[in-house]
Amino acid sequence: MKIMHCVYVLRSLKDGNLYVGRTENLAKRLEEHQKGRVKSTKERRPLRLVYCEASNNIKDAVHREKYLKTAWGKRYLKHRLKYDSA
Repeated sequence: MKIMHCVYVLRSLKDGNLYVGRTENLAKRLEEHQKGRVKSTKERRPLRLVYCEASNNIKDAVHREKYLKTAWGKRYLKHRLKYDSA
């Protein structure tokens, strides 16, 4: 069985901002975020998962994560998540 590499997006319910990350174990990573174990989101809790993409290849996942953190990627997410509100 292949490992799935997930690129995910969380929305802070505190400030409405998005956080983009990547993991091999989404459930475990979300728990770490919710418990304040991730420095970059600790002060932005509570968080909600709003988007996730899976890939069989880590290089593809890394590339996608980097893209979603660019201005073009943020624009894509804004359009993709236009019905998701904080």
